[in-house]
Amino acid sequence: MTHLLFGFGFTLITALIVIIGDTAIKFAADGGHPIWSALVVLGCVLYGISALFWFFAMRHVTLVQAGVAYSMITLLALAMIGALWFGERLYAREYAGLACALLAMVLLARVA
Repeated sequence: MTHLLFGFGFTLITALIVIIGDTAIKFAADGGHPIWSALVVLGCVLYGISALFWFFAMRHVTLVQAGVAYSMITLLALAMIGALWFGERLYAREYAGLACALLAMVLLARVA
């Protein structure tokens, strides 16, 4: 049980770091910043750091368990961030896509 908690904990940290990195890069892209701007570099550094946490997650859970948890966290968080912070509108197709993705992840989690 402890391994599972550590694994999902590292997976959560990985997802949070990537979400922050994605948000930094989105701010840079929307602001017309060059690829070598501080925001883009920050996003890339955060991606690298997230890989270290992903490694530790893999020591405690299977790839499918970590993948399902990571996907659910990032999918929902980035959709909310896009809508709330960047004013991106979610249409019926996005909601349908989110629902299908979540259903697929639920099915994968039950198989795992």
